[in-house]
Amino acid sequence: MQAQLERLQAALAPYPWAYTGLAIAALLLAAWLANWLTKRVLLRGIQRALAATTARDAASGGEVRLRVIPRLANVVPAMVIAAGIPMVPDLPPQVVAVVRALCQAFIVLTIALALSRAIDLVNQVYERRPDARNKPIKGYLQVAKIVMFALVAISIVATLIGAQFLHILTGLGAMTAVLMLIFQDTILSLVASVQISNDGRVRIGDWIEMPSQNADGDVIDIALHTVTVQNWDKTITTVPTKKLISDSFKNWRGMSESGGRRIKRALYLDQRSVRFLDEDEVARMRRFVLIDGYLDRKAAEIREWNATLAERGAEPVNRRRVTNLGTFRAYVEQYLRHHPGIHQDMTLLVRQLQPTAEGLPLEIYCFSSDVRWAFYEGIQADIFDHLLAILPEFGLRVFQTLGDAPLDLRLQRVEPPQAAG
Repeated sequence: MQAQLERLQAALAPYPWAYTGLAIAALLLAAWLANWLTKRVLLRGIQRALAATTARDAASGGEVRLRVIPRLANVVPAMVIAAGIPMVPDLPPQVVAVVRALCQAFIVLTIALALSRAIDLVNQVYERRPDARNKPIKGYLQVAKIVMFALVAISIVATLIGAQFLHILTGLGAMTAVLMLIFQDTILSLVASVQISNDGRVRIGDWIEMPSQNADGDVIDIALHTVTVQNWDKTITTVPTKKLISDSFKNWRGMSESGGRRIKRALYLDQRSVRFLDEDEVARMRRFVLIDGYLDRKAAEIREWNATLAERGAEPVNRRRVTNLGTFRAYVEQYLRHHPGIHQDMTLLVRQLQPTAEGLPLEIYCFSSDVRWAFYEGIQADIFDHLLAILPEFGLRVFQTLGDAPLDLRLQRVEPPQAAG
């Protein structure tokens, strides 16, 4: 073999750099063959070996995602070039040194990229755990990648300029203050990520509302610098992680975990429609099964009160009577007590608020038994549909700003329906 190379070199002696160029071409061919053999033979064998292991991604139909080994395979041709470049004849020592330095830098960078992919793979595997959304580790892994790439950058610079890694690392000590200023946001975000992970104030899947950042929706990602929120209009908002520590926001997770979602809405009643009920109207109200108990209690209470007044000789104007508004309040409360969509173990109130220029607010305060948005809205709408439709049965009407209807129709008084027969 050596004799053949010597004859080839003698044949190419009349052509300067011909033998050197041929040697370089042979070195590049060897590097390409090494790369091809590594990826075609070695990687296929590894893929077949790992095809039956737990490295299978069920979300992609069982395809094995080897994201680290293909990147490491690129190290092989660089190692071949670094080892073979000194054997190329007639190359200046400076060229050999530069090529070897570039190959070493490429190897370090390739290994760092492979480790970066390995870290991403660790995060993917961790996110499959049931408790992953409660304690995300993505922020910590990003910090590890930042530190790793910073060290890799120092190593590459040291290799290219021919300096010692530790010497450059020591020299950076004087630049600590500058680096802290440059990475101020990263440091603050890291502290915020650690605090968020420890106290669990925000988790993936939480519904958060943060008006200062125009965020109102589900948290879909928690990273080192940002928390990604998908708003209800399907837009995406990125909130700086440190803002979740310094600014106020609302997390609706407690509502979801409690199993009840609050309904707090008022009917504004026309105060002119509030009046006493006579005995015939009270008798008609007994058609409502839900308020039988209320009417019985009220009747006994009123009889006792009025009997006491009669003994004292008080005027009839002092007598107590049942009102249509009080009866309606009792009906609404019992209606909610028997409604299957209302959570009966949580607060349930039907109360009057302070009268306003828009009428007398009768507020319904309760909790639905289904926290899902569409079902919650359906339960709430059904309740108020029924209450608005049943109001005339009690001789009440809703206050409403006058529109363009005829005047006599707008001022028409709502009378209770007359008893049949």
